[in-house]
Amino acid sequence: MNTLKLLDQLLKSGGGSAGDIKRQLSGGTGMGGLSQMLSGKGGAALGGGALGLLLGSKKGRKLGGKVLTYGGLAALGVVAYKAYSNWQQNQQAGAAGAGGVGGDHGLKNEPQTIDRLPAPQAEQHGRAILAAVIAAAKSDGHIDDRERELIDQEVAKFTRDQAFLRWVDNELQSPLDPARTAALATSPELAAEMYLASVLVVDEESFMERSYLDELARQLQLSPALVAEIKKQASEAEQLCTG
Repeated sequence: MNTLKLLDQLLKSGGGSAGDIKRQLSGGTGMGGLSQMLSGKGGAALGGGALGLLLGSKKGRKLGGKVLTYGGLAALGVVAYKAYSNWQQNQQAGAAGAGGVGGDHGLKNEPQTIDRLPAPQAEQHGRAILAAVIAAAKSDGHIDDRERELIDQEVAKFTRDQAFLRWVDNELQSPLDPARTAALATSPELAAEMYLASVLVVDEESFMERSYLDELARQLQLSPALVAEIKKQASEAEQLCTG
């Protein structure tokens, strides 16, 4: 359950902005500054500090603080489920209108998003989502070696599983490659969740990050209609939380 716990904590991360975190990194001296940051002194608490570097000052900070803070990984699954099921229903309705199978616009197979999976399968599901979050967070190139080291230390607070720790560090160090990330999607639902998690992290006002998101959608083989529905549900969830 290492992946699910870490991913849930990351999505709920709300302590301090990226600017606050970076100022603590640059303003601290030696291990004192690092110790203060990881202990939560100075405004960046454990879980909202070093892990928060992954989210940076992106839109994910806003959405994560308002949408995912209330439910973390479960909230991600709920939003993805609604987006995927709405798209699926629209596809079925379109097929019926075009002379295909009619009369049944309900879901033949309910989407198996992470909030609806048994624990072992959810853990594997979460690993792919976490990889997508890390990749999206790197899409502006803001994670440097020192920040990566801090993130590694933060992750080590969650588990002593050396294999898992090596996996996280490898994801942080690997070159950004949307095709490599997309290859982790083993189902259409997982592809939708990976894309949703990426949407929550990137800043689409940035050309570089928007280009990454577009290429990820292409590599995940998501239809334009599903991409639009995912973004719509993410936006509606944000409005509900801010309203």
